Amino acid sequence: MNTEFFGKTLSGPFTIPSGIVTTATSIIQYVFDHMPEVGVVTTKSIGLKPRLGNREPVLSQYAPGCFVNAVGLTNPGAEESLALLGKLRVPEDRFLLVSIFGGSLEEFVEVAKLLAPVADGLELNLSCPHAKGYGMAMGQDPDMVRDITAAVKAVVDIPVIPKLTPNTPNIAEIAEAARAGGADGLCAINTVGPGYTSSHGHAVLSNGSGGMSGKGVLPIGLKCVREVVAATGLPVIGCGGVSSAEDVRAFLDAGATVVGVGSALVGMTTEDMAEYFQALQRDLERDSNRAESLVRYDIDMQFRPVTLVKTERVCEDIAILTFDRKINVQAGEFIFLWVPGVGEKPFSALTDDPFSLVVIDLGLFTHTLMDLPVGTEAYVRGPHGVPVSPPEDARVMAVAGGTGLAAVYQIARDFGNAEVFAGARSQDRLYFLEECAKIATLHVATDDGSAGFHGRVTELLRQRLQAMSQEERELLVFYNCGPEPMVHAAEAVQREFCGEHQIHSAIDYLTKCGVGICGACAAPDGRRGCVDGPFLSATC
Repeated sequence: MNTEFFGKTLSGPFTIPSGIVTTATSIIQYVFDHMPEVGVVTTKSIGLKPRLGNREPVLSQYAPGCFVNAVGLTNPGAEESLALLGKLRVPEDRFLLVSIFGGSLEEFVEVAKLLAPVADGLELNLSCPHAKGYGMAMGQDPDMVRDITAAVKAVVDIPVIPKLTPNTPNIAEIAEAARAGGADGLCAINTVGPGYTSSHGHAVLSNGSGGMSGKGVLPIGLKCVREVVAATGLPVIGCGGVSSAEDVRAFLDAGATVVGVGSALVGMTTEDMAEYFQALQRDLERDSNRAESLVRYDIDMQFRPVTLVKTERVCEDIAILTFDRKINVQAGEFIFLWVPGVGEKPFSALTDDPFSLVVIDLGLFTHTLMDLPVGTEAYVRGPHGVPVSPPEDARVMAVAGGTGLAAVYQIARDFGNAEVFAGARSQDRLYFLEECAKIATLHVATDDGSAGFHGRVTELLRQRLQAMSQEERELLVFYNCGPEPMVHAAEAVQREFCGEHQIHSAIDYLTKCGVGICGACAAPDGRRGCVDGPFLSATC
């Protein structure tokens, strides 16, 4: 199904709106290589300087398929983005739409000049509803929209597509101002709001409020696209609440040229997402409406209370926190722990009954957890991720460093026939060894030789594999978790003796949303740790 879009014949009629999924270049390249239905790939909004964005939680679900988000325009800045985007291989039948933002007309111009050479078109984010001083703050003023559009058009020779906010009494007036400034096309809409969600009496989003998206905003999106097309006649990317082929048809009937699909992708693995876009395109070709059956309306993002009953210091910067109840989590899955006013972070459960986790002091949130008073009520959401499922006759080889032991202990415990390799810099950083020895054959290594093998845990692993027969090695399945250098070293050793299909690794690539939308946990091959993992196979 071909779509004509600014001189390109696209391989498909869809895009994924800015800030959703395609926020890292590895994910963008994967979409280019494997999802032809997505003819326009839109980047995350990029500003002049790097922005860390808001602390987690950054995404909240208030009804099935309906969300509020306040990521906070997280991005690495224009210079770094230029280098990253310049490495992409963009097929001839795809359109790379680079989304940009600025705090002033001058910033928009500077970012546009930097990024135009690696873009097929520029989207101007004039509509973000939750970043103070950006987006909607400018996009509600027709004169500013016209002036920013004209200024960017004056310095680039590629299509310029302002993204409009629905949070205005007259979107047609804003659209006409963009056209007067020379806009080549328009994108409508960005998120609605801001809106607010709460749980257990606390605001969920660290920002307090955020933009509303998902199924509930579909009528607003359709209304706005109709008004924008009628007012300007320009090509329009239509988005807001799309989940089915019927929704896509409604946007096309409203005059959209390309249709964006965003919140409907919540919870989908990379494989699921590819299947979903294929189904959407088949529905359009066959006049059917089956794709929505693949949307994950069963995603549970509700918070459940847990009370801290014990904190055990392993060493100065590592502690085990134990709570008052059981949580339902399968081996390989993870949960989020939320402390209102402080934030939330993902953790593997060291034990599920009672629920306990391992904390290493790395930042504000984990530092707070280290000194959390007994009796404090916190909140858990999840589980998230994909449970592991080793073959029935496999021997599990769990390799852990740092807090990685929490991620592999339950695997060894629940599946049995296991060996656990625990590594640390020194003896005082080891924990939970007696428990591991009860459920598996335990191997310990310390860098300084203060406990177990003197050396890296990967060296101990190599010795063990060398001592095994080929027949024994063929039955192994590896689960690696720990610091990224350790995991890569373990994988290198395992490849010397076994096949890649036997290797599964979990590396924390910075998980934020937990449901695959923000893309923060992008792996180098384009998979997302939170929905495709956390244990990713060495073979895609």
